[in-house]
Amino acid sequence: MLSLKDVSKLIGKKDLFREVSLHVHSGNRIGLIGPNGAGKSTLFGIILGAIEPDSGSVARAGTVRVGWLSQEMIPARGKSVIERAVDVCEEAGPLRAQLEQVQNDIHREKDPRLLTDLAAQHAVLFEKLEHLVGYNLEARAQKVLAGLGFAPHQFTMAAAALSGGMAMRLELARLLLAEPDLLLLDEPTNHLDLESLLWLEDYLLGCSSALVLISHDRAFLNRTVSRIVEIEAGMLQEYAGNYDFYLEEKARRMEIRMATYKNQQERIRQLERFIDKNRCNKKTASQAQSRIKALEKIEKVEAVVSSSEIHFGFPPCVRSGKKVIELVNVGKSYEGVTVYSGIDLLVTRGDKIALMGPNGAGKSTLLKILAGAVEPDSGDILTGVHTSMGYYAQHQWEQLNPEATVYEEALSVSGDMVQSRLRSLLGSFLFYGDDVFKKISVLSGGEKARLVLCKLLLQRPNFLLLDEPTNHLDIASRVMLEKALAQFDGTICFISHDRQFINAVANRILVVKSGAVHTFSGNYDDYEQTWKSRLENPVQGQTPKQEGNGAKSQPGQKRAQAQWRNELFRAKKPIQDLIDRIEQDLDLCHAELESLRERLADMETYRQGKLAVEVQSQYRQTQSRIDELTGQWESKMLELEQIEEDFRKERQRRDICAQGVPA
Repeated sequence: MLSLKDVSKLIGKKDLFREVSLHVHSGNRIGLIGPNGAGKSTLFGIILGAIEPDSGSVARAGTVRVGWLSQEMIPARGKSVIERAVDVCEEAGPLRAQLEQVQNDIHREKDPRLLTDLAAQHAVLFEKLEHLVGYNLEARAQKVLAGLGFAPHQFTMAAAALSGGMAMRLELARLLLAEPDLLLLDEPTNHLDLESLLWLEDYLLGCSSALVLISHDRAFLNRTVSRIVEIEAGMLQEYAGNYDFYLEEKARRMEIRMATYKNQQERIRQLERFIDKNRCNKKTASQAQSRIKALEKIEKVEAVVSSSEIHFGFPPCVRSGKKVIELVNVGKSYEGVTVYSGIDLLVTRGDKIALMGPNGAGKSTLLKILAGAVEPDSGDILTGVHTSMGYYAQHQWEQLNPEATVYEEALSVSGDMVQSRLRSLLGSFLFYGDDVFKKISVLSGGEKARLVLCKLLLQRPNFLLLDEPTNHLDIASRVMLEKALAQFDGTICFISHDRQFINAVANRILVVKSGAVHTFSGNYDDYEQTWKSRLENPVQGQTPKQEGNGAKSQPGQKRAQAQWRNELFRAKKPIQDLIDRIEQDLDLCHAELESLRERLADMETYRQGKLAVEVQSQYRQTQSRIDELTGQWESKMLELEQIEEDFRKERQRRDICAQGVPA
């Protein structure tokens, strides 16, 4: 499918690659990793032909369709979101026109031999169009857009009006709908919330395209790839497994390499000692000479050198009061849409809270309210004693002065810190030597993110509010930030879609959903394993507010719960039975579609006059039936969910009445 052989690329005075090779075959799922600046995006450019290698060759099968998601894109003009999404292939329009022309010719043609040729031509065009976009493209587009966080009312809005993050999601949707033979994804999760990220994982796992993925999200790599290629010291190192396998295998390789290096160094010292002792002795000079030749022939193993990474820790901060901040009956609306109404939240010293929830639920708004960057429309914000805040926003680097240098920007918040200490701190964030005199305007996204984190450190807050702090940080930098935040002796509220980061830092999870906030003890794994199903389906267990307090139900409560479950089962059964029958019909239709697809692939079909046209017609009818059944299934599932919601509300009303409170 794709082959890079002995490719080298020089950028300025730096060798990005030296005679590297890479082979991508059908079905491969490759994670491309390495520190920022190692050349991952440049390698993509070479694969795409946008960048010429200095030496070596790139070979790609002529029929291979490559789809690429860049970190930069040009906003679409003059099209709605759905129109932009379905505009996935320039070849689709001409193909449809050809197909319609051949269909018209088939209806008019009487000569059996010409009819057979037309049927064969029709089949080829049909299969090609089906491969490119399919006949149910708009329905698929709506599902993909919904999975990536678009609400139905956004489908018809102007694509040019989307924010940068949503515009990137739209381009990702177009790429997925095009179903290329090879997908090249450069940091696809940067602009996704956690729910959209999980949806993308599942989509990629079911996708037939070969995949080469640049990502710093370790959990995402673990689920989506089966091979890791690391760019390190100008070379490509391959590992036949996911990211966890890579960590284990790399540690093993480094251990072997270090042992080999030590053994070789000891052998070299022995040879050098022998040479020094015997080169001037006539009796042993010949032996010394042979040792010199042996020494010259040794292919030296290089020592293991650790790659650059951030090294920092938050300094001890002023101890805040037990209550850090409290929201009381807070409400907030935007353009007539209520985001929050009457929410209460208490953040106490030592809390490390991860804010989670679907796109548009209000996570960033809540963080801004806590940070004082946004004023609520109602309610009170009570800040505790000695609380000092440090706020890191997703696009905070836009507030950096583009004409200032790195050093000047850090100096603006460093107070009375001496120059040598400030330069040392900047060095810990990988701004070495003359790098501190770089203008902000020429920094990469990762460099700007590191500078903003450095400025945050200089302010010495005891309450950190972080909105996606890991975006644009490579894996090594994320790990270092995790360690620093885990050891931070203050309080943290943060938003992140990096599950491994959440696991390493959080001790509480706050889920923002439908204008309400629900808090749970533990990290992401605790929430996923214990609380998520209870939040989404409260009938199955304790309500979220109980947070696992272990309270036991009284016998009367157990009987009431059992009666309630029986009533719910009886109400759901007719709909559930219908759903089961629809699913059986769908299975039969999919089997029929596969059989028809095999007949269309058989040349014998096209030797029997109008048979090919009939099979094509059956194929379209079956596909239409599948779409119809899928619509019915979705409708019945919504009915089922509504029954569960109605019963949940009725149960709450009964509980209130049982406590003697008017419903």
